[in-house]
Amino acid sequence: MGFEYFLEPFSYDFMVRSLIVAMMVGVMLPLLGAYVINRNMEFMGDAIAHASLPGLIIGLILGVSVFVASIPSSVLIALLIGYLINKSSLGEGTAIGIIFSSMFALGFILLSIFDHIALSVEDVLLGQILGVSDFDVYITLVLTGIVIVTLLVFHKQFLFLAFDPVGAKVSGLNTQLLNNIFLILLALSIMGSLQSVGIILLLSMLITPAAAAKIVMKNFYALMIVGSLFGVISSVSGLYLSYYLDLPSGPSMALSATSIFVVVWSLRKGLMYGK
Repeated sequence: MGFEYFLEPFSYDFMVRSLIVAMMVGVMLPLLGAYVINRNMEFMGDAIAHASLPGLIIGLILGVSVFVASIPSSVLIALLIGYLINKSSLGEGTAIGIIFSSMFALGFILLSIFDHIALSVEDVLLGQILGVSDFDVYITLVLTGIVIVTLLVFHKQFLFLAFDPVGAKVSGLNTQLLNNIFLILLALSIMGSLQSVGIILLLSMLITPAAAAKIVMKNFYALMIVGSLFGVISSVSGLYLSYYLDLPSGPSMALSATSIFVVVWSLRKGLMYGK
């Protein structure tokens, strides 16, 4: 098995597009995942992904790209969840659960009403990175750039808010604005990754690489970098598995991320017991 074995998939244009998107997803989701796991916001990411279903369907009904329709709708959903948490007596889990379940249900109602639209539920739930278009690639690159630049600008504030939300508020930071900015970033990254890993498995790519990095990295900057590295390895290796073993792309990427987590956790445990 020579080097040609690794290059063969990328002799096809669709695989080149898939590789670019996979790498962007591998960078974008774990970067935000580092903050998410420190703020215990895992359910928030899952809720935004599921609540995006009506936006996807509306985009298809209107005959526009699912990105065009789902990005603004997902941002609005993320801000609505944040508003309910901050302005109502509902707990965070309750507010998220209400939006999560109602929007996901609305999506399937729309799907049953407009049953003529070309939407594969399996692709939405599990992802289909091999079907990305040139437009999807450009949008994913732009979204990744937005996420990285915004994190560079607001990193210190986000970090303060993640580790000491009360202290951040007392110090004079506009915590509500920062929360909204972070929720918008989370919504953008989720929409940029939806076609790759799907609604159900997106949480795995958001959380698992960052969680694996947290096992071995105590410094938050290092955690973000290593988490993104794990994310890229997971995405690319999952893409290879999908190509050579004829497996669904999203589950392959998710299981690759889980495998990395298991290896890192096992090595960490082995080193601890070896002392």
